[in-house]
Amino acid sequence: MDTGTHLVMGIAIGGLALVDPVVAESSAMFGAVMAGTILGQQAPDVDTVLKLRNNAIYIRHHRGITHSIPATILWPIAITAILSSIVPDANLLHLWLWTQIAVFLHVFVDIFNAYGTQAFRPLSKKWVALGVINTFDPFIFALHCVGIVLWVFGANPVWTFSVMYVIIVGYYILRFMVQRAVKKAVHNTIQDEEYVIVAPTMRFFYWRIAAASKTHYYVGRAYRRSVNIYDKFEIVPLPRTPYVNAAMQDENLRSFVSFSPLYRWEIAELPSGLTEVRLIDLRYRSNDRYPFVAVAHVNDDLEVVNSYTGWIFSEDKLQRKLQIGASE
Repeated sequence: MDTGTHLVMGIAIGGLALVDPVVAESSAMFGAVMAGTILGQQAPDVDTVLKLRNNAIYIRHHRGITHSIPATILWPIAITAILSSIVPDANLLHLWLWTQIAVFLHVFVDIFNAYGTQAFRPLSKKWVALGVINTFDPFIFALHCVGIVLWVFGANPVWTFSVMYVIIVGYYILRFMVQRAVKKAVHNTIQDEEYVIVAPTMRFFYWRIAAASKTHYYVGRAYRRSVNIYDKFEIVPLPRTPYVNAAMQDENLRSFVSFSPLYRWEIAELPSGLTEVRLIDLRYRSNDRYPFVAVAHVNDDLEVVNSYTGWIFSEDKLQRKLQIGASE
C-alpha cells in the first residue's frame, strides 16, 4: 500500500491497542504503542531510499529483504528497543506485541497489491502478488480516515476500528470475487491464454489486463465482465546477438527482467551508430503508452554507453534520462 494508507493503518492499530488493559491504563504506554504501530507500519518501506541511488537497485530490492520473514521479526524488536529507551516505564512485551502486529499487517496487506512482496524470503525469492487491491485504494484509505475522525469526536476506538476492519475484510473478499469474474471473462475473450495478469486500478470495476498465449501477448482493460483488448503482439524470442547479450548484462535491464513477467522488445539502429535494445513491460498501459521500460545503448565495441529503467511517460524525457546517465 502507499505511505498514506500505512500511516492511517498505524493510527487505527494504535486505537485498537486500547483493548489491551496494559495500554489503556497508562497514557505513556499508549503513546509508546501508538508510536510503535505508526513506525511499524512505515518501517518495511525504508528501502524506498534506494531510489536515491538509481531505479535499477530500487526495482530489484523494493519490498524485498525489508518485507522478508527475518525483517518482519527484526523491525518490531528494533522499534521496541528504541521506544523503550524513550519511555523507560513502557511494558516491553505489550509494546513489542502491538508493534509486531503493525509490521506484520504492513507486509500482509502488500501481498494483495499487483506489485507484491518477497514476503517468504529466505524460504523463497518468489514475488507474492495477488493483485486484488490497488497500491492506493480510495475506499480503504477513506474508511480509515472516517474511523479516525469518529475517534477524535469521541467514538470508542476499539469498536470503531473493529467494525471498520470487518468491513474491509468483506471488501477484500468482494475484490477477489470480482477479479475471478474478470479472469473468466478474459478466458472467454482470448480462450487460448496460458498466463493472465488481472491488476486492479483505483476504480472498483476497472482492471488492467495483460495475458500471454503460446503465440501472442494481449493487453487490455476490463469493466465489470466486459473485456476490451487494445493491443496484440506476436511473441518473438529476443535474438541473442552480441549487442543484445551485452545489453542484457546491464544492471538496468537485469533489474527490469527480474521484475517484469510480461514484456516485449524492440531493437533499433540509432543515427549515432549505437544499437538500442528496449524492453517494454506490458502490464502498465496508460494513455496508449507503455511507460515502464528498460533501455540500453550499445556501441560497436559491445559496451553499454548508457541505459535506464523506470516509468517514463514521454520519449523526450526518456532521451534526457539516457543523456544524464551517459554523462555520469
